Amino acid sequence: MARTRVRTARLAPLVALSAALPLLAGCGEDKPASGTDATGAGDKPVVVVTTTWEGAFAKAAGAEDVTVIVPQSVHHAPDYDPKPSDLAAVAKADFVLYAPFEPYAAKIKEAAGSKAKLVEVNLDNDPANAGAEVERLGALFGTKDTASRWKARLDEEVTKLNGELRAAWPDGKSPTVVSQVFTAWAAALAGATPVGTYGPEPVTPAQLASLSAKKPAFVLDNAHMSTGTVLPDSGAKQVTVVNYPGTDLDLLAVYRDAAAEWKKAMSGS
Repeated sequence: MARTRVRTARLAPLVALSAALPLLAGCGEDKPASGTDATGAGDKPVVVVTTTWEGAFAKAAGAEDVTVIVPQSVHHAPDYDPKPSDLAAVAKADFVLYAPFEPYAAKIKEAAGSKAKLVEVNLDNDPANAGAEVERLGALFGTKDTASRWKARLDEEVTKLNGELRAAWPDGKSPTVVSQVFTAWAAALAGATPVGTYGPEPVTPAQLASLSAKKPAFVLDNAHMSTGTVLPDSGAKQVTVVNYPGTDLDLLAVYRDAAAEWKKAMSGS
């Protein structure tokens, strides 16, 4: 299979982005692309994604021509201000992938005059969700076989990492953990025992008291939506989880990196 081509578009000020979400309604039903895993590269879909997170889902599903709009250096993608200078990439796309918390996706498509299919992606790294979303995208792209093979690799990797993390439990017991709402998947990866969640808003004094009273051993923070030390003076060790893949769009690396952070935290290093 050809190497995935990843491009980062640099776009110029785009106004009235807050009006984007109402435009998402009535985009039509998902329809599969004409290409399949057996067709030539010319039949592969051209995919534009808002962030590397959607890009990783697209790549896992079999997309080979993927353009990323929001630079990876932007830590909070919904705050990004897209620019119109490179909207030609969107105009040529077959699919534009976005998440519902990103208010600019529909506006980008509208500004470019694109006829691309807007596809909402559920950005949750819970393995069951990730596998289902990748297979759904594979059906849309006409790359079902690639998507199914990736899902099998995901299942194998998660099983392996879960076993390693369980073996690293302090005193052989499942650690208690409080998770930011978008990092709960990482708690499950370690087989940790959840005792509460917080966010995406900053923790209120009432939440702080409630979560601290549960005496968690660990707090899972979201690197891209961090609010600083979540439970100060509670004795809980804070672990930073990164949801977004790198520019290589390797979603499996996100699970490996989370496992590595867990191992360091549980070993006391």
